[in-house]
Amino acid sequence: MTEPVPLFDELERGHVVLASDPFKAADEATRPWLVVNNEHHPFDGEQYIVMGLTTQTWYEHRIPLEEDDYCHRRAPRTSSIVPHALASLHPDFVTDYVCRIRTEPIDAAVEVLLDYL
Repeated sequence: MTEPVPLFDELERGHVVLASDPFKAADEATRPWLVVNNEHHPFDGEQYIVMGLTTQTWYEHRIPLEEDDYCHRRAPRTSSIVPHALASLHPDFVTDYVCRIRTEPIDAAVEVLLDYL
């Protein structure tokens, strides 16, 4: 049986969604965002801590996603987690659900982020 698509106010760690991209000028620009917070986040369901995904390969500290990192659907293009592209995302800004990824690459991205702080 396949995993159902979550409601935007019921996202969990590992879900990848599309939402506005604050790094692009176009009002219509979206980017895939990976939910990295867990259920202990004080506003879980009302806002999410997210990291951006990218298809760019120039950034050496990116966390590439491999085929087996996906556990429900997959990103339409080869992608990597960008630990420094961090945002707080309100469910109203989510436009679509993309996929879900395993915990291991998320943990690796959070470790890289902690090195920056």
